[in-house]
Amino acid sequence: MISYAITDVGIKRKINQDTVYATDSSIGNLPNLYIVADGMGGELAGDYASAKCVETVVDSITKSNESEPVKILEQAIQTANQVINEESVLDPKKNGMGTTLVIATALEGHLYVANVGDSRLYVANSKKLLQITKDHSVVAELVRTGELDEDDARTDRRKNMITRAIGAEKKIVPDYFDVLIKGGERILLCSDGLTNMIEDKDIYSIIVSEGSLQDRAERLIQTANDNGGKDNISVVIIE
Repeated sequence: MISYAITDVGIKRKINQDTVYATDSSIGNLPNLYIVADGMGGELAGDYASAKCVETVVDSITKSNESEPVKILEQAIQTANQVINEESVLDPKKNGMGTTLVIATALEGHLYVANVGDSRLYVANSKKLLQITKDHSVVAELVRTGELDEDDARTDRRKNMITRAIGAEKKIVPDYFDVLIKGGERILLCSDGLTNMIEDKDIYSIIVSEGSLQDRAERLIQTANDNGGKDNISVVIIE
């Protein structure tokens, strides 16, 4: 596995509340680890929440005695949720803070994925781009129930209203996915600052194009900014 991670403040925002993490080397009992977190909250609370989440997750994974990847991820996510929720309750300046989280590790032909919120993981094969994660958002749930179509969802004013976030409540229920990978796929983790600015077909064309991972990641960032850059933009590309 090789990867490249990048985050950008975008055009409209003054503070970057996203945090990214990527290592192709072993960490604790995992062979690699990739994370995108998109914080929410006033002042610097969102920035703090995403950074604290990633820091806590990485620390938990480093120290974990578990051997099963999903158990390692679950332990780390629940620890991060507890830490951020407690700080949110105790510190008035951080009240209401939280963060999305999408996290993945690849092992023996399997990609183990977890997500909370609307940061996404995609897998691109030779034919198409597959969204693996399911957004935890008001709009996504309306699309799933047929009350809103996907075209209208892109411009719906409720797009940024998420239904789950790390730290928002005492208990969190992540979604988990086990994806079979054959080799040759490109994997993308990203925040909604990318997916709200670029359609999936354009994301696909960029990540399967020629050039280094850095080139492609930077093209994704640039395209999102060219299209308006309304939010912070974070990308992790893996081959």
